[in-house]
Amino acid sequence: MTQRKPAGVGFETWVERQIREAQDKGEFDDLPGAGKPLAGLSEPHDELWWVKDKVRREEGTMLPPTLQLRKEAAEARAAAGAAGTEDEVRRILGEINARITEAIRKPLSGPPLNMMPFDVEHVVREWRLSRS
Repeated sequence: MTQRKPAGVGFETWVERQIREAQDKGEFDDLPGAGKPLAGLSEPHDELWWVKDKVRREEGTMLPPTLQLRKEAAEARAAAGAAGTEDEVRRILGEINARITEAIRKPLSGPPLNMMPFDVEHVVREWRLSRS
């Protein structure tokens, strides 16, 4: 924890002293990106640059929980269709069905989920047909 600013010392003076002491101790040496130019300096000013950067880094995980679960359910269904064994199909659907059931019992924030757990036996039958 940092120390409290002493009475009678200007805030700027106190902060500058702490920065100088940290530099003297080498606490700023070897930071990630050291010696590299700052990204985006040549671009026009954008107040929401950090939000856009976070969304880009997170690759769309900023969806509301219900929409994220719908997306994961669609991915699970596709993975079940491409599974190599019937046990794998059942495992994949079992995992997503547990999450869907939990979301039905304890609603998530966001738009209505409007989903029911997958009918595992129906999907397994479809999987078998696609293999023959």
